[in-house]
Amino acid sequence: MKNRRILAIAQLANSVGDGVYLVTSAFYFARIVGLSATEIGLGLTLGWAVGSVAGVPLGHLADRRGPRGVAVLLALTTATAVASFMLVRSFALFVLVACLYGTAQTGLSAARQALLAGLIAPAERTVVRAVLQSTLNGGLAVGAALGGLALHLDTRPAYLAVFALDALSFLLAAFLLLKLPPVRVAQVASGPRLAVLRDRPYALVTLINAVMLFYMPLLSLVVPLWIASRTSAPTWMVSVLMLINTGTVLLFQVRVARRVKGLRSASLSVRNAGLVMFAACAVFALSPYGWLFLLVAAGLQVFGEMLLASGAWEIGFGLAPEDKQGQYQGFFGTGVAVARMLGPVVLTTLVLGGGTLGWLLLGAAFVAAGAAMAPAVRWGQRSLAAARPPDGVLNRAAV
Repeated sequence: MKNRRILAIAQLANSVGDGVYLVTSAFYFARIVGLSATEIGLGLTLGWAVGSVAGVPLGHLADRRGPRGVAVLLALTTATAVASFMLVRSFALFVLVACLYGTAQTGLSAARQALLAGLIAPAERTVVRAVLQSTLNGGLAVGAALGGLALHLDTRPAYLAVFALDALSFLLAAFLLLKLPPVRVAQVASGPRLAVLRDRPYALVTLINAVMLFYMPLLSLVVPLWIASRTSAPTWMVSVLMLINTGTVLLFQVRVARRVKGLRSASLSVRNAGLVMFAACAVFALSPYGWLFLLVAAGLQVFGEMLLASGAWEIGFGLAPEDKQGQYQGFFGTGVAVARMLGPVVLTTLVLGGGTLGWLLLGAAFVAAGAAMAPAVRWGQRSLAAARPPDGVLNRAAV
């Protein structure tokens, strides 16, 4: 229980900083640094692209050197990157720091998942991951409120203060992670160093998950633009929908995750997520006829989100060799980077350009991806069983 509590508090510290960054960063870079919208978008895209490539080798480093030390180092690197944003005065320097930030954040996520895998028994990982996700949402809400204060003041000192708070939050997370016990590093069997890059079943599962993660830009980008251009709902409805999302995850994510027990139920959870997301898309398409449809669609969307998260966590951990959790979690996490990079362009083109038909096509993509997960997972199980050595080398927490 002590390890879970420390992981949760460290997650809370991280997420408060992330909430501050998400709310204020675009305004800070535009109004204080003086970058154009195109420069901001390009710089952040490059940063996350570099981060997605770096995730696997940094995860491999966590496997070989121990996930606790690597996680602490990357938390400190993230704090350094955030502090460096405060010194940015040009586009070139902005891109450089954005790449450092994206690399550190992606690697930190992989190392923390490997740390969780090393400290928590396999049967409990999905539920613990759900607890951390609920904590993350709570922290994001706190960070967003603090960032909102900086936006209200709209002064250089206010923005610098919240960026300093963001950097301090990652320093606190690094300090907390040091309190966790080290994870014993397993002996490396013969084979390729980055084995995940040759694991075709796991690559397919990651691709399917990436398609499902295209829901991510919905509430932050697509739905606000849809409300403004296709409905008579007031703009504050966007805040209501976000509160529905964060509040529901905070209250119910753990309960949903407890129903996932093993890879079979995880595959079923992802399949059901696709069906629920299709329903959400269909109801969003009806929203020009009344505000109530927006509320119902938001409820369906967050339910599908929780089903997907619970199933994906179990699959991501369950199909990864125990001695390679870092590099596998780094690879699995590239789905988030892909959704962040491609989701806005694809979804705005599909939904805002296609209207009702676009919503239905998006929903159909969710259904198809959800249905494809079960056979992909079965392929991954067969591949993992064939590759497992007879004596089964396992990562275990050092007590």
